[in-house]
This record gives sequence, C-alpha cells and structure tokens, in this order.
Amino acid sequence: MSVNLEKQHPPLTQSGVAPIAKPVMPKILFGATVVTVLAAIYLIFMYAKIEVTMGAVQKIFYFHVASAWTGFLAFFVTFIFSILYLFKRKRIFDTYAFVSAEIGVVFTTIVLTTGPIWAKSSWNTWWAWEPRLTTTLVLWFIYMAYIMIHQMDGVWEKKARLAAVFGIIGFADVPIVWFAIRWWNSKFHPIVFGEGPSQKGGGIDDTMLVALLATITALTFFYAFLLNKGVTLENMKIKVSQYKEKLRESIEN
Repeated sequence: MSVNLEKQHPPLTQSGVAPIAKPVMPKILFGATVVTVLAAIYLIFMYAKIEVTMGAVQKIFYFHVASAWTGFLAFFVTFIFSILYLFKRKRIFDTYAFVSAEIGVVFTTIVLTTGPIWAKSSWNTWWAWEPRLTTTLVLWFIYMAYIMIHQMDGVWEKKARLAAVFGIIGFADVPIVWFAIRWWNSKFHPIVFGEGPSQKGGGIDDTMLVALLATITALTFFYAFLLNKGVTLENMKIKVSQYKEKLRESIEN
C-alpha cells in the first residue's frame, strides 16, 4: 500500500509542500543554445577559411547575416501571432507577438551595428544610403514604433489591436529588405545566393557556408530561448498587474 501511495503522490519537501515541477523546455533550449553557439564560434574562427581580400575582418559576416536572419524570423513570428490575435483575441497571442518583436529589434540593432563595422573595411565608409541598409533602418524604426504602441498608456485591448495591425503591415518591409539588392541592383551589397536581374550570386566557400549555417542555427536556438523566457516573464507581469487591480478594487469596495 505504501508503494502505491508513493506512486500516486509526489514526494514532499522538508516543509511538507510538494516540489513544483520546473518546465523542461527552457533547459532544452538553453542547452541547445550553448552547444550550437560554441560549435559556431569554433567553425567561424578555426574551420572557415579566411577571405582573401578582407582577411579576418570578414568573420563579422557570419554574425551579421545570422542576426539578420534571426531578426526576420522574429518579425515573421510577430506577423503570424498578430494575425492570430486579430482573429482569436487571446492575450497570449499578443504576448508572443510583442516579445518576438522586442527580440527582433535587438537582432536588427546588431545588424545595424555590425554592418557599418564591416562596411568601413569593405567600402571605406561607415554608412552608405544604399537600398538594403536603408530598408533595414526603416524596418528597425517600424518595429520600434510597434513596441512604443504596446507601451502606451491605455486599455491593453486597444493597444493590442493597433499593435497587431502595425505588426502585420510592418512585416511587408522584410521581403523588401531581402530583395532590395536585386530590385535596385546595389553596387555595395553583393548577391551571394541566387540570381539577380543582371548578375549571378557570387557563391560562398564550403567551409564558410558550414560556419554560416551553424551560426544561423545557434542564433535561432538563442531566439527560441529568449522568446520562451520573455513570454514567461510577460505572463508573470500580467498576473501581477491583475492581482494589483483586484486588490485595488477590493480596497475601494
């Protein structure tokens, strides 16, 4: 009988309270992030060949491109959950959209920071108002405005609806950023993959491609980890706000 009871009931702590089961997903995402980041760093600095023209400075390419990919992914998630929110009107969808937009802005900031560092060595200038850089800067401003809408004073439902519309419309700039160098035939950003209107992609060495894919994988896991943690924190803030509102109403009544 005692064996059956042990199977039916979780063991108690010294205080007599059953321990709270911790979510497994954050641990998995954290572990995957650590492993893939270490692997990516090794592949970037030890495995990938050094570019002949630019030398070691070219290594920033991996972080620059991978951050751009992760930012696009984050804004795509915001786009999807914004649509879901408008149809379902569930707050959890708005929370996912908001947290993902915040992370996307962080990675886009990394893109806009690493870009000029790379540009100084490649183009001999910190900034050029060429199509891809300009449209990326516009994208950054769009989602900064999205975050500001979310943080305005007022009823959260109205803010969430406005932010959702903004998140959906703003995502239209993502494909514009991607195709900018193809549509406007930029002289600065080379086409690495695929074909442009009048030129083929320059291609990439196999060792560089492996390092790039590893970095993209690492930052994707990192994004998933941040999204999971961010949503958990945001849900806690919402619950605290609700408890404070109930306490205020009970005091007033």
